[in-house]
Amino acid sequence: MTEERPGTADAVSHVLGALADPTRRQLLDLLAARGEATATTLAERLPVSRQAVVKHLAVLDAAGLVSGTRVGREVRYAVRPAALDATARWMASLAADWDRRLAHIKRVAEAAEPDARPTRPE
Repeated sequence: MTEERPGTADAVSHVLGALADPTRRQLLDLLAARGEATATTLAERLPVSRQAVVKHLAVLDAAGLVSGTRVGREVRYAVRPAALDATARWMASLAADWDRRLAHIKRVAEAAEPDARPTRPE
């Protein structure tokens, strides 16, 4: 089983929860492509209001996926990759654990295989 650093499980849960919504995934894709953008600019590309975009950005920000920087009257948002990287590492570790478990099951099954064959009387 994988060991997690304190807080890692909560961080991963927040990231996965934030990414569960297709609009938030779309916002993340737009920000990744643009580098940074305002909520108004992002709302022009989506079928939701600016207020809805701001709420979605707040969820992404709370999960550590984006950050907003005030520039004059605007807030410009950009992707913060660290939370995604940590989640990807957790997923890779989980996959590696399952690969090890399945390989062990395969070895046990293959070792038992000769015993399972019926013997022919000669």
